[in-house]
Amino acid sequence: QVRLVESGGGSVEAGGSLRLSCLNSGYTICNYVMTWYRQAPGKEREFVAIIDSDDSIKYAESVKGRFSISQDNAKNTAYLQMNSLKPEDTAMYYCKTDRKICAGERYRTPDYWGQGTQVTVSS
Repeated sequence: QVRLVESGGGSVEAGGSLRLSCLNSGYTICNYVMTWYRQAPGKEREFVAIIDSDDSIKYAESVKGRFSISQDNAKNTAYLQMNSLKPEDTAMYYCKTDRKICAGERYRTPDYWGQGTQVTVSS
């Protein structure tokens, strides 16, 4: 069973940094494709970054060069390092998975979301 738990959010001033974590607390012998999304008040949820089991990575244009996604499969944890934060980065940040890789085989899973962690950046 997949259960995603985010942590690491908080309030920072513009230019500051935060590191978000997403722990898959369910028992698993598989690796998962992890995606970070965010949702600001009054806006739709938007893609931020994705990391695959082979560490291939993609970022939204708005965060390229400032955010860095990584994962530690031994700890079942994905990370989002956020530097040079801007007020427009203020949002609830969520991690999600919908694919797993078990013994080299890729499988689609249901969409699993964490509960979110709030990031607030003041100017």
